[in-house]
Amino acid sequence: MSDTTATTTLTSTGAAATTGSAEAVSVAPAAVSATLTMTKALNQGLRQSLLADPKVLLMGEDIGPLGGVFRVTEGLHAEFGEKRVLDTPLAESGIVGTAIGLAMRGFRPVCEIQFDGFVFPAFDQITSQLARMRNRHEGELAMPIVIRIPYGGHIGSIEHHQESPEAYFAHTPGLRVVSPSNPHDAYWMMQEAIASNDPVIFFEPKSRYWPKGEVNFVESGTPLHSSRVVRTGTDVTVIGHGAMVSVLLQAADIAAEEGISLEVIDLRSLSPIDYGPILASVEKTGRAVVAQEAAGFVSLGSEITATIAERAYYRLEAPVLRVSGFDTPFPPASVETHFLPSPDRILEAVDRALAY
Repeated sequence: MSDTTATTTLTSTGAAATTGSAEAVSVAPAAVSATLTMTKALNQGLRQSLLADPKVLLMGEDIGPLGGVFRVTEGLHAEFGEKRVLDTPLAESGIVGTAIGLAMRGFRPVCEIQFDGFVFPAFDQITSQLARMRNRHEGELAMPIVIRIPYGGHIGSIEHHQESPEAYFAHTPGLRVVSPSNPHDAYWMMQEAIASNDPVIFFEPKSRYWPKGEVNFVESGTPLHSSRVVRTGTDVTVIGHGAMVSVLLQAADIAAEEGISLEVIDLRSLSPIDYGPILASVEKTGRAVVAQEAAGFVSLGSEITATIAERAYYRLEAPVLRVSGFDTPFPPASVETHFLPSPDRILEAVDRALAY
């Protein structure tokens, strides 16, 4: 099914919810499944949430008639109007601060940060205010805000447009942090994030915006904060999130040609991290490699590596190894392929793990 066909099918459901009903309306797509890009899957996930709850609204720079720089919100302004899909000034701190006020009044704002490196003007609002608000009110005040952040490399862009700042937010108590790696997860995780009463930082891997995948509109399959084994194996566990999952799967294909079996785990949730499938896999294989685009020092990879070493120490046959971006600012596009982990770099780490 084409993207256009799937969109037309979905558009036929739940229109009454856009009239401003005070009650949340349960809306289910008419189609059972469709093949979509991640951008279209995110678009439809946002659309289903807008249909289901009149308190959901979208905010961001150029997300209205333009549909966002990546067209994730394309068509939603025309369908839901300017009071539900709001173009904002170029002021990230103002976007998040306004969203906090709206959430305190019962709304569920979804904020778009146009590019990963643009989130830092809003960093104070997110970490000093948004993350702490529920704790300040002893859990009595919901803070149902989603902050969408396109992140990561592989698109040949410039500084501030290819950052991987997820560790800053995963480190901050009070925030939930997630990142889908495929269209199916993007569709469901977006709706689950919007339904959460806690603030969710939603990292969208830019390099995975355009590859297509099957989306099941009936069952999500995996809860929002669960990790998942996406390829079974017996020799080494390889772990990653977002765009890195596709790189790990490429590495697993190459390794299989050499008789090496890699088990690939998609983290999906970066805070909290679901260690159940990770530890079960490492206890089986005895070896683990953690991969990420972000720099390695004081990172998610560091945390996961330390936790595996603590909780599966007696089952390890080798040190847990890390593959990451280098501890430098993201480089110019001409050399980004040297900075970002590749299948070859991951397989080199696999070889070192197997050599013990």
